[in-house]
Amino acid sequence: MRRAEVAQLAGLSTEYYVRLEQGRADHPSQSVLEAFARALQLGTAERNHLFDIARHRRSLSPCRTDSPRPALGHVVGGITQFPALIVNRSLDVLAWNPLASCLIADFAELPPAHRNLARHVFLDPRALSLHVDWETAALDSVGMLRMATSRPPVDDALLELIDELSSSSPDFRRLWTTHHVHEKTHGIKLFRHEDVGLLELQYETFLVAGHEHHMMVVYSAEPDSPTSRSLQRLSELHQASSSLRVG
Repeated sequence: MRRAEVAQLAGLSTEYYVRLEQGRADHPSQSVLEAFARALQLGTAERNHLFDIARHRRSLSPCRTDSPRPALGHVVGGITQFPALIVNRSLDVLAWNPLASCLIADFAELPPAHRNLARHVFLDPRALSLHVDWETAALDSVGMLRMATSRPPVDDALLELIDELSSSSPDFRRLWTTHHVHEKTHGIKLFRHEDVGLLELQYETFLVAGHEHHMMVVYSAEPDSPTSRSLQRLSELHQASSSLRVG
């Protein structure tokens, strides 16, 4: 739409809209932001992104790989039936259980700076076959990083990650230009694991109380389903592999 059309739908003057667009109108009110969200028919994630970039100035902080509380690591490690992990808003993997490691990547073997889900999607060759709908997984990863850049503090490591992905992955560069935003909440993901085949997993995301930047993600399966049996098989393979390493 043209500027005048957006302004008319939002009930504002075209001149004021232009000032907002050019960053010359500081601190738009909540009613103005709500009007724009309605005029542009924004979804929940897009609306949140609009409010983030309108209300906050970006600050830098070198804290991308902050650690979760030890008790949370114990909670994740104690989930034995389903893959579970804790990530921050930059998609750094901060804690995980053995099934998550078996399903996605051997996080323990990766350098801490490489334990990142977006980095896995775009730079790990295995990701193309693991994620049945790789394009959606890639777009969602880009959307979450885009959301992270609008919520202070934006740390140097996040900007370095975006620079690395932009320089190393043509797919990331292509999707980054879409300005897509995404919030991970719940849904269904399909994986094709090299050892156990197709997995249809439901995921739920839980915000960590006391640390707004951390999320626990748990992937589950319907009881007695083929995916549930495949997860059991994956767990058994992990246990057998661990026994061989110990032996």
